[in-house]
Amino acid sequence: MTKPPEKSKVVRKLRCAVYTRKSSEEGLEQEFNSLHAQREACEAYIASQRSEGWVLVRDQYDDGGISGGTLERPGLTRLLEDIEDGLVDVVVVYKIDRLSRSLADFAKLVEVFDRNGVTFVSVTQSFNTTTSMGRLTLNILLSFAQFEREVTAERIRDKVAASRKKGMWMGGVPPYGYRVENRKLLVDEEAAAHVRWIFAHFLEIGSGTELAREITKRGIQTPRGNRIDKKYIYRMLSNRAYIGKAVHKGDSYPGEHDAIIDRETWDRVHAILQESPRKRAARTRAETPALLKGLLFGPDGAAFSPTHTRKGGRLYRYYLSQTVLKHGAGSCPIGRVPAGEIEATVIDQLRAVFRQPEIVAGTWKTARTQDGGITEADAREALIRLDPLWDELFPAEQARIVALLVERVDIDTDGLNVRLRVDGLSSLTREMLAGDIGEAA
Repeated sequence: MTKPPEKSKVVRKLRCAVYTRKSSEEGLEQEFNSLHAQREACEAYIASQRSEGWVLVRDQYDDGGISGGTLERPGLTRLLEDIEDGLVDVVVVYKIDRLSRSLADFAKLVEVFDRNGVTFVSVTQSFNTTTSMGRLTLNILLSFAQFEREVTAERIRDKVAASRKKGMWMGGVPPYGYRVENRKLLVDEEAAAHVRWIFAHFLEIGSGTELAREITKRGIQTPRGNRIDKKYIYRMLSNRAYIGKAVHKGDSYPGEHDAIIDRETWDRVHAILQESPRKRAARTRAETPALLKGLLFGPDGAAFSPTHTRKGGRLYRYYLSQTVLKHGAGSCPIGRVPAGEIEATVIDQLRAVFRQPEIVAGTWKTARTQDGGITEADAREALIRLDPLWDELFPAEQARIVALLVERVDIDTDGLNVRLRVDGLSSLTREMLAGDIGEAA
């Protein structure tokens, strides 16, 4: 009697995803790099398990130049998303530490694998996380991998600490005003001059906000070409490298590099910094009068008064109509205007006046009636010289010149009109010829 044919065993198809990682970017530009070698070994292992139903998924999950000490990796993130979507049954790696060097992070990954019924396999270490023994062995090896990483990090930290205590430069972005040659900080004289000016100017005005505006007007930028803002300024003012110190974890040591700022200047700057920022801001506002105070009028003829408000720690300046103050919002078509914008518009119109020949001619004629020694060429030269000098003037001096030149500024919904004082232009010409304006810069 013949036996019935045995039924063929049905092999379940297992979708295998290969994950590769390399900590540094060195060598990634090569045609065949470490990531390729890892993938080749994993794919060969998957092919050897074809009889068990293993098949390679098309998507590739690679992270080049990313440390295993974090889970914030693009390739790993995509892999976890596909696992959650049920697209992967087996995760294959060349070695365990390619997936993670942190025991805590690896525990999180195993939890995701178990929740989605995914098996984890290491090609060179033959681990299978579906068994209790495999998990035990895996955790032991991963503990040693983490231990090695921590010991290496400790050695690096100890070396850096010892070098910093000797005043050596240990890499990173050099402070503004320095350059790096042969692993040493050297003073960049052109940039160092800007650093000294920033420290000296801060002593004069005591305001990071005002100083940031002055720096922008001068065209001073960071080495990368970015704008120097208030936050960058305060970092500079607190960087002890400028007085020749090497800093490690808050402690200062004599540095191998030369100082840019002398200790007296440093101490005076930090005496100002220790004062409350609110007090310094209030003092700056008191010392710097509003440019258009008493000069700005609305469409109904009412004057605009300078005011300010504070939101989220920032100061916002405005000019507010007296009509609105007396009768409330909506009583004037233009109730409030940003101070910075309208002041900049008026200043731009004034600077345009300095360059217009017809204005120069009118100024000369008026000035000649008061001082026969002033020629048209004198008036032209004086006003042209004021244009580039304007940005060098202190805010108080700018406010004085605006009051000297401007009789009133009328604003309405169509724009604004600046009415000049002709006698003020004449007086300004005489001051420029006498050199009084230049001394105030």
